Formats: sequence, structure tokens, C-alpha cells
Amino acid sequence: MEKILIIEDERDIAASIEYNLTREGYRVFRAYNGHDGLKMLKENLPSLVILDLMLPGIDGLEVCRQAKKDPKTAMIPIIILTAKSEEIDKVVGLEIGADDYIVKPFSMKELIARVKVALRRNSKEKGPKQLEYIKAGTLEIDLAGYGVKVAGKNIELTAKEFQLLAYLANNLDKVFSREQILRDVWQIDVPIKTHTVEVHIKKLRDKLGKAGDSIVNLHGIGYKFKA
Repeated sequence: MEKILIIEDERDIAASIEYNLTREGYRVFRAYNGHDGLKMLKENLPSLVILDLMLPGIDGLEVCRQAKKDPKTAMIPIIILTAKSEEIDKVVGLEIGADDYIVKPFSMKELIARVKVALRRNSKEKGPKQLEYIKAGTLEIDLAGYGVKVAGKNIELTAKEFQLLAYLANNLDKVFSREQILRDVWQIDVPIKTHTVEVHIKKLRDKLGKAGDSIVNLHGIGYKFKA
């Protein structure tokens, strides 16, 4: 049975989400603040997290940031709930590794549909890869073990940075537009003004050093990974 953690300080909303997810066959846990949410996340290692942004104590963005930095929880998908409709909240959440967002008030059917999509997508990402190991010069990517090395040194990447690198490297010399990357890596298929792709590419190159030259920017066209 797949486990879902709800981190939401509005108890009526949390109870409603739990009721509907339980009816769908999920095992549900609840936390009402960021501190308890992080503790339950590490103790229970759920299949997915539904995370409110406006939490007492540690806010939702910080919870997401810490979850994505921890190797044990980095690959757990996070759906952000926010009462704010401003685009900046969505962008910041996506840039620190959230997998999806939904704005309050929301339809419970829509939330459940997004939960199922996120779980299905995460299951596929854990499945067989096109390749298990890629080497390009001093850069080594262990796709099966989620590891990256440059000149034998381990490089720490966030879950989304690794997904982006694996996506490009698994499609050697194929050019992807910014919109394609947003759709395939972030599952965003609606217009949104964000520099998420550019920010993650820059962070990847900075962390990889000279090996980052394998990620090529074709101005006005997109990005590709070259051997």
C-alpha cells in the first residue's frame, strides 16, 4: 500500500484530503507544521508528500528544500498546496524541486488525479533506464544508482538536477527546447513564465565544472548533451 504524507496546518482541509485518499486505497499520515512534517517524512519515507506552503514554524518551501537535499527523501515527489495564486510561489517551489503545485481552493478530484500522475511518473523513473551508466570524458553518471562523479570525485546533485542531467544524457546529441524540458522533466505543459530550466542548467554546469561543457546551449533552440 502506497503511503502519502499530508503536511497541512488547516485541519479540516487535511482531514478532507485524508478521507478522500484513504477511499482511494492509500495509507495516509498527517502533520500540522513543518517541523513535525520533516520528522514524519524521514521516519515513514512516504511514496508522496502533499505540502502546504503556509505552515507555522518551518514553512513549506523550507520543508521542500530540506527534503530534496536529503538523499533518503530526495526522490519522493512533492505536490505543493498554496492559497496564493501569484506565479512567483509556483516558480520558487518548482526551482527547489517540487514536482507539482495546486492552488487553493481546489477540486478533490483534481488533487487525486495529480497524486496518481505523480506516483505513476515516479514509479517509471525508478524502473529500467535506457542506459545504466554513461561516461563522457571525466564525467560519470550512474543512472541506476543515482550517482555522479567528475574525475572520480562524487558530485552532490539535487533530485531535480539529477533528473535533468539523466534526461539529457539518456538522449545523447538530441536537442530539447526549454518547453520540452519543462514538459518532460517538470511535467509542466501549460504556459508559465519561469527560468527554472536555465537556473538548473547553470547550477549543473557550476557543480560539474569543466565536465559541464557536455551540456550544450544552442541559443534560441534548446539544450543537448554531447559525448
